[in-house]
Amino acid sequence: MSLPVSSAAADEAEALRTMQEGGGPRLLALRIVIVLVMVMAAQAYDGSLHALSHWFILGLYGLGTVWFGLAERRGGPAAPLYAWAGTGLNAVLAVYVIVEHMMAGGGTAEGADTVSRLPAFLLLLQTGLTMQVSHTVLFCGLVSGSWVVAFLVGLASPGLFPTFNGDVTMQVIGLATFVAAGLLVTDGVVRLRRAVNRTIEVERERGRLARFVPTPVARDLASDAVGLHRRHACLLILDIRGFSALSHVHPPEAMVAALMAVRAEAQGAVAAQGGIVDKYIGDAVLAQFVTGTPEAQARAAASCALDIQARLARINAGREQAGLFPIRTATALHAGDLLVGVFDDGVRAEYTVLGPAMNTLARIEARAKAADLSVAASEAIVRLLGGPHGEPFRPRPVPGTAGAGERQLYTLVLPEAVAG
Repeated sequence: MSLPVSSAAADEAEALRTMQEGGGPRLLALRIVIVLVMVMAAQAYDGSLHALSHWFILGLYGLGTVWFGLAERRGGPAAPLYAWAGTGLNAVLAVYVIVEHMMAGGGTAEGADTVSRLPAFLLLLQTGLTMQVSHTVLFCGLVSGSWVVAFLVGLASPGLFPTFNGDVTMQVIGLATFVAAGLLVTDGVVRLRRAVNRTIEVERERGRLARFVPTPVARDLASDAVGLHRRHACLLILDIRGFSALSHVHPPEAMVAALMAVRAEAQGAVAAQGGIVDKYIGDAVLAQFVTGTPEAQARAAASCALDIQARLARINAGREQAGLFPIRTATALHAGDLLVGVFDDGVRAEYTVLGPAMNTLARIEARAKAADLSVAASEAIVRLLGGPHGEPFRPRPVPGTAGAGERQLYTLVLPEAVAG
């Protein structure tokens, strides 16, 4: 299930705010550091064609980048415009220094090459740290494109760049290195944006699920997929036998007490095995086991079913001493792929599972009652438990439980570990 466009855009904006949060002062400091580095590099080797214009442009950039940075930090409707202006200023400075030093003899001295290329790489990193893919792509495109144009002009007009042809290979290597660095930085920003956006989606989904299921289960489900998704699950449904008939014989208070006792024990047994009580349906309890491998789900569901029988045996022992009617239940187990998640119609949200396996489970429950089985497991569950001879449950086929298009049911033997 994909997010609506508006929701996806909101997630993107939130991801960007998360990555940029607290980074404003550091990015501003980085701008200042870059200016100081370029000043020191230019001071160490001033290979510019027009020294005065070089220092003028550098000073103008220093003032402009700090001003744009402060304006962007203040936020407001104009903040995106200031951000674009800052990216454009970065590109202009990088192109200016590259072209100027090419005109001054770039390629004839290592110092000229270093000074001409250093701003492009430093400003590429600064732009990438804004975590805005479009800004990074724009900067790389402007600088790379201008560099290519200057390179071609230098080849076509040797008189314009007097010493350019002295080392064409070094210019090609420098350009190729910048393009490669630009691709790497852009790819890194894209990957980081996706990772943060995914983390925000998972945390939001985990928060939604935590309203309905235990936190560990919510964490596992949210990490698997966001929204409604297909997932393997083992299902358990428990029903009190003859509840309607008993209701005609015993007072409502006695029936409610019996029902609450069954629900409490079922809830305890399901929770002990890491499952979830999906819902209560009259005198029935529907539970699901959706975490771990399918085999682990089946073991948890089978252990839960047998644990419930052991708990009810203890309850009935006490009820017998008190002169109360015994509580008899039928439990059905089945496994399959289901649609899992929070179903929200805008009025009421509910975490549940849907799919053909749910319909099969209902039929297994009816057949279990007809066969007078306390615990009935489908063949899908038995396969996950290791087959008819799988330990410790030792599923046993029940003759006469196969129906039209339905395979026979199995009953489970109570292991000592559960019985104790």
